Amino acid sequence: MSDQQDLKGTSQSAKQRPELSFWQIWNMCFGFLGIQFGFELQIGNVSRIFQTLNADMDTLPILWVAAPLTGLLVQPIIGYMSDRTWTKMGRRRPYFFWGAILSSIALIIMPNSPSLWIAAGMLWIMDASFNIAMEPFRAFVGDKLPEKQRATGYAMQSFFIGTGAIVAAALPWIFTNWLDVSATAATGVVPDNVKYSFYFGSAVLFIAVMWTVFKSTEYSPEDMASFEQAEREAMDTGRKDTKKTANFGGILIWGTLLFIGLGLGYIIATQGLAKELHILADGIIIFALLLVFCSWLQKRKKIESAFYEIMHDMMAMPLTMRQLALVQFFSWFALFSMWIYMTPGVTSYHYGVEILNGIVDTTNPIYNEGANWVGLLHSVRNAAAAVAAFIIPLLVMKMGLRKTHAFNLLLGAAGFAGFFVIKDPTWLWVPMIGVGFAWSSILALPYTILAGVLPTSKMGLYMGIFNFFIVIPQILAASILAFILNALFTEEPIMALVIGAASWAIAALVVLFIAPAEVRRERGE
Repeated sequence: MSDQQDLKGTSQSAKQRPELSFWQIWNMCFGFLGIQFGFELQIGNVSRIFQTLNADMDTLPILWVAAPLTGLLVQPIIGYMSDRTWTKMGRRRPYFFWGAILSSIALIIMPNSPSLWIAAGMLWIMDASFNIAMEPFRAFVGDKLPEKQRATGYAMQSFFIGTGAIVAAALPWIFTNWLDVSATAATGVVPDNVKYSFYFGSAVLFIAVMWTVFKSTEYSPEDMASFEQAEREAMDTGRKDTKKTANFGGILIWGTLLFIGLGLGYIIATQGLAKELHILADGIIIFALLLVFCSWLQKRKKIESAFYEIMHDMMAMPLTMRQLALVQFFSWFALFSMWIYMTPGVTSYHYGVEILNGIVDTTNPIYNEGANWVGLLHSVRNAAAAVAAFIIPLLVMKMGLRKTHAFNLLLGAAGFAGFFVIKDPTWLWVPMIGVGFAWSSILALPYTILAGVLPTSKMGLYMGIFNFFIVIPQILAASILAFILNALFTEEPIMALVIGAASWAIAALVVLFIAPAEVRRERGE
């Protein structure tokens, strides 16, 4: 069913977005099933591919940093561009279309990488392609749905994320146990069960995203302007925070950041510390230089550029967005610890696979049995997330957005801690249920809170900026997790999940300090 009919009769004089039917919301969110299918294959198998190509434990985080760095660069740019793209296909759907094509090709190439450096490069390309297709989806909900239906839209996205990822995470196990495809291969060769999983995922991603592209439509620029005007008129004071001029700091702030970055870099170099810590030092230096440059542009009124607008709006975020950014930071730090270290953690801690000088024998059948089980555990997580997508709205009605999100994050923290407490791998599906509830909540509730405080004309840009606080903690995790594990827990990757549990607990505490919706309205946010 197409939602073309919801555009008929809509003119520039129309003020409110019409409510969409269940199937119209279904169609506009269905593409997320395919995108998450690809992401889940990446989450569950990239560490395995890297280890197969002889990556050691210390190298894994630095290889994984490609994913968040790509998001840091691609997401705000795609958001900015999609806000300004108006074609016959719309402004968001062209990015769905081309992102799906690129992602499908990348999924086919990734498991056939002949060497570690090519696999690392393919991760950059694959993640960039995913982000091109995915980033506008969040803004798409804000574009299409009235405020009272946005929670439903983001919950629907969470449902498809969970549903698609259930199958994607289990695919290597399914190919081996149901279709008798080999889970082992020669040294340096990715097993066939992983290859076939990526091929199947390529097809699913392409079909699902194209469903949304051709079964959904978009409003015209005139309609979007009318909708935004109506939203502003419905509030007494407007959204004050989005109008203020950004403060890029002064010489004291710039100098302090440069001193910290350069000093940290010097210590890392002279003391022979882990090389991935240079990512943290360099990031601080680059941020300081960007602030200096933006301040120079601002003083000379050279502000007509995408770069300046992205930086300006990041520094002048609405209050609620700044509060949510801290919640996202701790939430995604925990998730990245899972993506990097769950496979080596479970195979070593629960299956007893030995790690020697950071290297694992990936031809060991026990390692591959454990790695396949990790994939199945991710399916449990995503099944729990799909169920949670229906339960969370009920919890919100009883507890409110903030308390519900805090509760789910604490469930996830307990789940991560359970991986350390439970020694029998066959029972690890139990704590994974808690992780699934936290995952579903992270994918829906922050965006539900955020969409109500963002101007429609900049929905894509602000969603891209918001994703900074998804990728920055991932970059930080890639920078310091290996250092922490080596310094405190020699060759015990399971402890990364314990660190993740602490991070989720902090996020749960922080979310309770976000102002409730009625207070935000009083402030005019």
